[in-house]
Amino acid sequence: MSRTTRTRFLAVTAIAAATTLTLSACGGGSGNAEGDGTLRIGVVGASDDKWAVFTDKAKEEGLDIELVDLQDYTQANPSLSQGELDANQFQHLQFLAGYNVDADDDLTPIGATAVYPLGLYSEKHTSVDQIPAGGEVAVPNDPTNLARALLVLQDAGLIELKDGGSAVSTEADVLPSSKVTVTPVAAEQTPIQLKSVDASIVNNDFLEDSGLSADDALFQDDPDSEAAAPYINVWVARAEDSGDPDLAKLVEISHSDEVVAAEQKQSGGTAVIKDNSPEELQEILAGLEDDIRNAS
Repeated sequence: MSRTTRTRFLAVTAIAAATTLTLSACGGGSGNAEGDGTLRIGVVGASDDKWAVFTDKAKEEGLDIELVDLQDYTQANPSLSQGELDANQFQHLQFLAGYNVDADDDLTPIGATAVYPLGLYSEKHTSVDQIPAGGEVAVPNDPTNLARALLVLQDAGLIELKDGGSAVSTEADVLPSSKVTVTPVAAEQTPIQLKSVDASIVNNDFLEDSGLSADDALFQDDPDSEAAAPYINVWVARAEDSGDPDLAKLVEISHSDEVVAAEQKQSGGTAVIKDNSPEELQEILAGLEDDIRNAS
């Protein structure tokens, strides 16, 4: 997910932005049902400066973009699947895998954007080593971020997970031999819990409003590690449109110097830009979908 994506899909309950146009062309150039050639892209935070830079750059490349601000993450992929959007860019591969499995859909990643490291924060301790045995750590309770948070804690040496953990781990997989206990709470509550627990895993979306900075993290996951692959944020299209040249151009534009600079500014320098090929992303997605099916 691109702005800490990534937890708000369960926290936000606002009504989705209404969408009415459908895609009329596949493969040989995108266009909506009105035939005006405008590409409807579902995003989060359409008013962010980075999207103004992106749409201006797209205009220079001959593409007209209409940004649809996604207020309700639960509708973002169905809207794409039903043809109300031409593409969306708000989610990481793990989120997409969960949707595809649950909805029996085949939405497809067509390009990478970035990984946003997930960090461990504390108001009581200044290093991971200071967190005492038997201490308590708050983690986001939504499935996507819960599993990632547990992997972060394992990498930090604070917990041990059954079978080494995975992108579908839950608190039930935390072994008794772990140094600390974990308490799942709503993602937006993790910074508030800092006053009562030893540490919290806090998603980037909630740092600024909580007076935190990514530099305050005691530990964070490695965005270049294999374990971070499920959390690569992606451009997504319908499978039949995955080879559309106009959509491929969107991915290319998102990696332009101007857009990357705007993304880095927007993320406070935390975004780690990724350029995985569509084939690589689709292979990772297939593995995640298999893991989810096997876990259930």
